[in-house]
Amino acid sequence: MEAYELDAIKRITTRPRAEYRTIEVAPITPVIGAEVSGLDLARELTGEQLAEVRRAFLDHHVLVFRRQDIGDDDHKRFAGHFGELRPVNPPPPEGDPYVLEIRTGAEASNVAGNGWHADGTADPEPSLGSMLHITRMPEPDCGGDTLFANMHLAYDMLSPTLRGMLDGLTAVHDGGLSLKGYTLPPDYVVPKSEHPLVVRHPETDRRVLYVNPAYTDRIPQLSADESRAVLDLLFKVVAERPPLFCRVRWEPNTLVFWDNRCVQHHAVYDYYPHTRYGRRVAINGGPLKG
Repeated sequence: MEAYELDAIKRITTRPRAEYRTIEVAPITPVIGAEVSGLDLARELTGEQLAEVRRAFLDHHVLVFRRQDIGDDDHKRFAGHFGELRPVNPPPPEGDPYVLEIRTGAEASNVAGNGWHADGTADPEPSLGSMLHITRMPEPDCGGDTLFANMHLAYDMLSPTLRGMLDGLTAVHDGGLSLKGYTLPPDYVVPKSEHPLVVRHPETDRRVLYVNPAYTDRIPQLSADESRAVLDLLFKVVAERPPLFCRVRWEPNTLVFWDNRCVQHHAVYDYYPHTRYGRRVAINGGPLKG
């Protein structure tokens, strides 16, 4: 790695870590992810517990809660402490409008999320984050992990010259890129939005590289060829830099809460023909600013 890449990693790994009184927080890697214990999400949390979860969320970006036997009401109550719940879009034909079923059947040739992405970046105001509760896993030791990448660090690991070029540019995110092959409701409007290519996290003000191959279509300030070359280069930043990410190994009744504003994830489909099932609740975000 180049010296500036090593410096970016060192800045994260050597920063002071928060101390906690009501929960235990064990980092998964030095740069992203933590396992949180000491909470029962089927119960109402205290103000101090919630404040410490928020602090851990901003510090680690991905929080893993094991052995959580919860129902939809518990799931939504916990998510609601972090913002307004985000309706599923398109809405499910039946069931709770705020709960998305994540179901992989034995016949699936592929699954949604099997590639690096952030959720719904084609929306005008993408989500703050998601909480996925997995209750049914593939057969023992048959895969189904999810990878999560720190997009703060992805930006920081770029060369200073490239960072200077990217600051101030925008990118068009097109929801149609991720919907090819899907049958949509006739009244569904495919979202398309233009966001800064480098955004600032609304709570920490840290810069985030905000492009992903599932939704990002083009950089309008560049020619078509230039845009394609730059985007392909940036997409490879995540795919080819393992120091950016952590791997979460699911177990039944695991809930993972990730910050969709500064994290990309990849749901690895390596368990065909086995099945997996979970339920996801998302939280509304706000406008993105560069």
